Amino acid sequence: MNGNVSVDEAIAKGHRVLNLPAVVFMLAGFGITVYLSAHNLIPGWGMVAGFVATFVLSWLWWSFMVTKWRLWAFENVRNVHELKKRAIREKLIWPDNSIFEKTEIRSAADKLKWAELQVKFRHDDLFLDDLTIPNETIIYYSKSKNYLQMILMLLCSAGGVYVLLKTDSYIIGSVMLLGGAYYSFREYKEATNTEPQIILNEEGIRTVSTEFYSWQQISNEEVVSEGSGKKSHFYLVYDHPNGSEHLQIEDFDTDAKSLNQLLVLYRGRSNKKNR
Repeated sequence: MNGNVSVDEAIAKGHRVLNLPAVVFMLAGFGITVYLSAHNLIPGWGMVAGFVATFVLSWLWWSFMVTKWRLWAFENVRNVHELKKRAIREKLIWPDNSIFEKTEIRSAADKLKWAELQVKFRHDDLFLDDLTIPNETIIYYSKSKNYLQMILMLLCSAGGVYVLLKTDSYIIGSVMLLGGAYYSFREYKEATNTEPQIILNEEGIRTVSTEFYSWQQISNEEVVSEGSGKKSHFYLVYDHPNGSEHLQIEDFDTDAKSLNQLLVLYRGRSNKKNR
């Protein structure tokens, strides 16, 4: 079973050969279209046609190259379960049976090769411990993140005061003043909150909103991104006997990648201990 490429290396290559070129194509195509339209080198409908063509070409690139990357990555990476979860999470591939997955361009040989690689999913991932990670990790609110956001909100309030004193825009000024004051107070409360928000160890997980559950009691644990653009947020999610957890983590002293790595590590330690 091939395993000469790490999950991190495969994911990094995926971003280089899939996402980066697609973004470059989109920016270049949109830029050229706008330039030609601004200089009256194409008719009015040409801008719409240019945008559509740019999107189609970028999608065709992804549809063709994702198959090449998928076959290479899953052939050369040992831990295919972790690779698949990471690839979906980082938007390199789509979940199984997604309508977008059906747009991948696969030849008959590609389909045969992918079918042959399915045998690798019958084996559990190989667990590699990281001895630099302690037996237990406690995650709190991040003082630096919250104090920074508090300062920004205070500046917003100060801007509201200025608008109220110097202009006739009383509604805008009031919204800025009151909104900034409310959110700065909220950020201050989080920055001074010393209660653990997440506790992870080889026994299980406890969060500020969910009681302790052992690894044997939970499933589907990961950090996921929901929403898009400025409305995008990261959540710790997992299922447990009494329901599910759905905890937003942006204000904590961790990030999505680090927390996902901790979930894999402590789950692996638990499995190793209980064999």
